[in-house]
Amino acid sequence: MKSLTVIDALINHLGPSKVLTGEDVKERYFHIWQMDEPLSAKAVLLPQSTADVSAMMKICHAHHQPVVTHGGRTNLVGSTETNANEIVISMEKMNRIEEIDPKSRTITVQSGAILETVQQAAAENKLLFPLNFGAKGSAQIGGAISTNAGGLRVLRFGMTRNLVLGLESVLADGRVISSMKKIIKDNSAYDLKHMFIGSEGTLGIITRAVLKLIETPKSRNSALVGLDSYDKVVAFLKYMDSGLAGTLSGYELMWKVSYQALTSLPSLASPPLPYDYPYYVLLECLGSDQEQDMIRLHTLLEDALAQDLIVDAAPTQSYPDNDRFWAIREEVGAMVSHCTYEQQFDVSLPIPLIGEFVESTVEKLQAIPEVEQVFMFGHVADGNIHFIVGKPNQDAGLTHAINEVIYLPLQEIGGSVSAEHGIGVHKKAYLSLSRSEEEIQLMKDVKRSLDPRNILNPGKVLDM
Repeated sequence: MKSLTVIDALINHLGPSKVLTGEDVKERYFHIWQMDEPLSAKAVLLPQSTADVSAMMKICHAHHQPVVTHGGRTNLVGSTETNANEIVISMEKMNRIEEIDPKSRTITVQSGAILETVQQAAAENKLLFPLNFGAKGSAQIGGAISTNAGGLRVLRFGMTRNLVLGLESVLADGRVISSMKKIIKDNSAYDLKHMFIGSEGTLGIITRAVLKLIETPKSRNSALVGLDSYDKVVAFLKYMDSGLAGTLSGYELMWKVSYQALTSLPSLASPPLPYDYPYYVLLECLGSDQEQDMIRLHTLLEDALAQDLIVDAAPTQSYPDNDRFWAIREEVGAMVSHCTYEQQFDVSLPIPLIGEFVESTVEKLQAIPEVEQVFMFGHVADGNIHFIVGKPNQDAGLTHAINEVIYLPLQEIGGSVSAEHGIGVHKKAYLSLSRSEEEIQLMKDVKRSLDPRNILNPGKVLDM
């Protein structure tokens, strides 16, 4: 008797509506920016529950079938890239918000829930889910957890890891590891959820999560500030963090070239400050009294001007101004539009070294004849800087040369090749710059223990 293929087994167990093949696969894509490129995969599976994911993985495990998990497909390191021999498990139908518990200040969601939908559900209950970044309208919670996403409010609320209380994941062999607790403090041996947070789908498939919420702040004020030196960017951060007494939630730095691109066509944003300064800081504070907090912010800015910490400032005058100001920082596409092709980077390093590192890196990049544009910006308060490098083609030699300029100096200064986007495929060759040989070996030991057949997102993060 002929044995069933993995596709036959999946269709027999799950039904044809949850197993897409043939032309239905080609109509899909592996990244939101490459929607015109047909997906290459053996099949796409559409689970609606953890039980579905478990059944899928049991069958794939039995057939030694490689699997790649797809969320919102907004990652920047190739974590969702596929080949014709792989099966995709898309979490798009597992998008339910299962419960909001205002007393515990938690929200329980399936991993396919869109970040912005989670934010809105929390807001309807007068609560805030503070994770926030530009792709919030398409990024899924499972993807944010599996990459330990950062974003615009890490300074105050931390990375995604800090907002996950409970987690449910499916292992390579279909076993379900579920600890959906609403408690913050649980020191009962190993906290296993942290193995899956940031593992980019290589150790398990995240299916559900309990997320921490906070009470909605009663005030929100922002300001765009012009500065004339990087040393003053750091001094101003310390000054504002102290003066705002724990309410500073965002501190974003834009170099002049980036600020100009973010506030000129094709961007629709208008510049609140003129293009006269080498550095621009966009800050946000969340507090308890809109009028008093606005007065305090304005007073601090006036004092900073008097002390020559800053050279210009444009504070928000109304609540809608906040969204207008922050839309500038989130309009990354405006910088990308100036590039024929682009390479994007998210590195981290000690805050005092950022100014010199960026200056040196830009000089080296501009010495490469093919480099057309270099944009720099980032969450400087947590040491995370982004580069967008424009270039005329996707030549592998050029890509390598640009990578070497940005990544190689990081090892000596105690930096990281990935601040928040992960490793995926594109940064594997540089992982050893951020992690020791012993650390990488332990990662491989964990991977072999949980996924001995290497079927979960194979080829990503680690060479196995």
